[in-house]
Amino acid sequence: MKEFNKFLMLLGIFLYVYFVPFDTPRVSGAILEGFYMLQDYVREHTLTCLIPALFIAGAISVKVSQASFIRYFGAGAKKIVSYGVASVSGTILAVCSCTILPLFTGIYSRGAGLGPAIAFVYSGPAINILAIVLTARVLGAEMGIARAIGAISFSLVIGLIMTIIFRKDEQNRQTAISQAKVNLSNNSSGSPLKTIMFFISLVGVLLFATWAKPLNEGTLFAIIYHNKWILTALSLISVIVSAFTTMTKDENISWMDETWVYAKQIIPLLFIGVLVAGFLLGRPGHEGIVPSIYVESLVGGNSLFSNLFASVVGAFMYFATLTEIPILQGLMGAGMGKGPALALLLSGPALSLPNMLVIRSVIGTKKTVVYVLLVIVMSTLAGIIYGYLF
Repeated sequence: MKEFNKFLMLLGIFLYVYFVPFDTPRVSGAILEGFYMLQDYVREHTLTCLIPALFIAGAISVKVSQASFIRYFGAGAKKIVSYGVASVSGTILAVCSCTILPLFTGIYSRGAGLGPAIAFVYSGPAINILAIVLTARVLGAEMGIARAIGAISFSLVIGLIMTIIFRKDEQNRQTAISQAKVNLSNNSSGSPLKTIMFFISLVGVLLFATWAKPLNEGTLFAIIYHNKWILTALSLISVIVSAFTTMTKDENISWMDETWVYAKQIIPLLFIGVLVAGFLLGRPGHEGIVPSIYVESLVGGNSLFSNLFASVVGAFMYFATLTEIPILQGLMGAGMGKGPALALLLSGPALSLPNMLVIRSVIGTKKTVVYVLLVIVMSTLAGIIYGYLF
């Protein structure tokens, strides 16, 4: 079966290269858009977002014991703790649907249950506090509140539904984890306080390096923004000092090894996904193979189709952190309804084509398809209800 799939892939590439009219402006422009989007991602997000996230994921594998994940996020953990923490953990992380993936892969591979892991990977990009504030300021207070409520509730509901649907698979997985010959004791050396400070420093690098410019000066957000690189440098120095003073040589080597494992697994799929997303839909303000006028003309009003279409487009399109807000502002100015706007807000930042490719490599095709469908269906319903109310 695997060999047949490889044959189909090669056949598809051959037919594409053979028949696609590369000399037409639409196709050649879309191909360039794919590479431009990939270049933007590499320049704007790889060093400041993806690389710190990979190092955090690697540190989780080395410093946090598998027993801890099973205790707090496994099948036997208290639901109020595991789902509660997972659903709000993204409030401090200004990450996109791709940057969250190393962290998701790390916690899932260490024994976190499917439901809490899904709640985390959905809520992480959707509810960072700066995105909620900017949504409220630019698109209206009710839109910002609806986005926050929708993102948190969606992460909880989708996580619980995934757990119920795949209950048997998850039980088998948790049993296999428990029976595996792994070290279920505390992996970390040194005091728990030093380990916590180490992770705070790592998160600080990611948090401050990705801090976006706020709308108003004189606020705490603005002060942090103007000093973001100083704060990033201080966090990085703290990470380096902690690595050499609280971790053994073997732990540091293991940290680098685990980080490299995640990088090999995630980066190729991310880059392919960003390239394809750019080819299909282009960057904001630019054309991909699908004309943007079609998108704008199909998301007006508050019909079932317009909300469903907005959810599907949002799910497959890649949004860099906070870029969904000016994009929606432009679409709403062109006639997009409020319901479809919320539907796109709830599906877009949390999902993307590269995001789906990586999630599939971690949890499998069936679970990924169900997860994506749940996000699309719930975003559509939320859009219809919101459009009816407002």
